[in-house]
Amino acid sequence: MSDPHGGRGNSDRSITKSGGPVGTTAPVPRPHEATTPRPGEPVLIGDAMTGGYGRGADILHGCTIAVDRGEIAVIVGPNGAGKSTAMKAVFGMLDVREGAVRLKGEDITALRPQERVAKGMAFVPQTANVFTSLTVEENLEMGAFLRRDDIRGTMDQVFDLFPILRDKRRQPAGELSGGQRQQVAVGRALMTQPEILMLDEPTAGVSPIVMDELFDRIIEVARTGISILMVEQNARQALDIADTGFVMVQGANAFTGTGKDLLADPDVRKSFLGG
Repeated sequence: MSDPHGGRGNSDRSITKSGGPVGTTAPVPRPHEATTPRPGEPVLIGDAMTGGYGRGADILHGCTIAVDRGEIAVIVGPNGAGKSTAMKAVFGMLDVREGAVRLKGEDITALRPQERVAKGMAFVPQTANVFTSLTVEENLEMGAFLRRDDIRGTMDQVFDLFPILRDKRRQPAGELSGGQRQQVAVGRALMTQPEILMLDEPTAGVSPIVMDELFDRIIEVARTGISILMVEQNARQALDIADTGFVMVQGANAFTGTGKDLLADPDVRKSFLGG
């Protein structure tokens, strides 16, 4: 697939490695297992998912969401389309009554969210995503709760990715701006050394400048080989950095394609991007 990222980001930095300077390649043991996807299948796929919360009505109707290794996949659509619900279904936060979720070829549909974290998935919710009374550094340490190795290398890489957090490492996260708290939330998720990073509305409530900065950092993370699955309200900007885009309407796929193709599609532009 062609690279939509326009050459932005740093392909040498690897948040998935630690124990040495940024850019080293010595692997660090992960808390999750190494498996291989089926031939031709994305590294993560929520395949034809139908389901909802508890005993309530179905919100998703045969919805398919997928992301390949090192790619950015974006879910967009109108309010109430089921975007965040699809993300939560992939992470195991609601019942998938039909269809399946597979990670590297393994069916994980029945696994709880914490078990998916152990297999290499990390989820950053839209709100309540930091411990406000803890310092920035303590928040990052909390993100490494499954780790049994030295986490200092990964923390240094998070600080390299988000330099303001190094300056504010001793400051309570609750005293930070909204954009800085989002950086803490993403950084804490990266401390698990995930293979899949899932972001629910990461730019909600931040200024356009901060949004652009967050998107640049997301591109940098993807360039290290981490897969990004993201729900985003700023559809045009999100599709601009996306390898793959999913436009959802009423819990189902309306359009699927590369970010570039969706931005150029007249139906998508008219219905979802303001013309």
